[in-house]
Amino acid sequence: MEKVLCEGTTICYAEQGKGDPIILLHGFCGSSSYWDEVVPLLSPSYRCIVPDLRGHGRSDAPLGAYTIDQMADDVLKLQEQLDIPQAAWFGHSLGGYLALSAVQRHAERLTAFGLIHSTAYADTDEGKEKRNKAVSTIQTEGITTFVDGLVPGLFAPDHVESLSSQLLKVKEIGYKTPPQGAVGASLAMRERTDRRDVLSASALPALLVAGEQDQAVPPARTFTTDRAGVTQVTLPEAGHMSLFEAPELLANTILTFLEQNLKRY
Repeated sequence: MEKVLCEGTTICYAEQGKGDPIILLHGFCGSSSYWDEVVPLLSPSYRCIVPDLRGHGRSDAPLGAYTIDQMADDVLKLQEQLDIPQAAWFGHSLGGYLALSAVQRHAERLTAFGLIHSTAYADTDEGKEKRNKAVSTIQTEGITTFVDGLVPGLFAPDHVESLSSQLLKVKEIGYKTPPQGAVGASLAMRERTDRRDVLSASALPALLVAGEQDQAVPPARTFTTDRAGVTQVTLPEAGHMSLFEAPELLANTILTFLEQNLKRY
């Protein structure tokens, strides 16, 4: 992996392909490896930039609470250091929150964006309590125990056994998350703001992808606007992890969206 220094924080990233740049952002307790099955399908047509987010993978994991804006700024700095004036951002789950932050504050740096199993809603009170419980579990029982409890619920129920090797890979990626990074990101998600107005008011082309059987972010929480320029896609039988459950279908969905929308720019 390559690395850059973003305001004192080292951010590692992988790069593959040539063409218009797209930035692929992973979810919580993930890494750039979340996109391993998808990038080879996108890179023949696009330059794929795939970072490890702050607190994850091989990137730095500072102590303390993070913010979504701070994590998005890391990616914007990476984009700047790679001399990429504009790029399309696609964020899985946590990565989608970063994409919305960038759209709200630096829309001129994006050509389009996508929320993959993500939402513009803020956490509910129940959701915030789950973040608190996650922090407590990580701090008292360790990242392995937390990831073991987290990952099965991210897959569609039928896939927990039928895609056991993919589920194991997601766990193994999660085990490598620095505990302080998982805590910092949990607190960032807990405190994030509602950005449904950003999603509905943006003039940028937007792709909203939901899994038919996503138990973490049900389709109704992803499809919060049908404004012009928004493409809504439901992936049949997929849960929260189409990057592993249906990578070819997800890649084709992204490619179709880009082919239909980047022509305008």
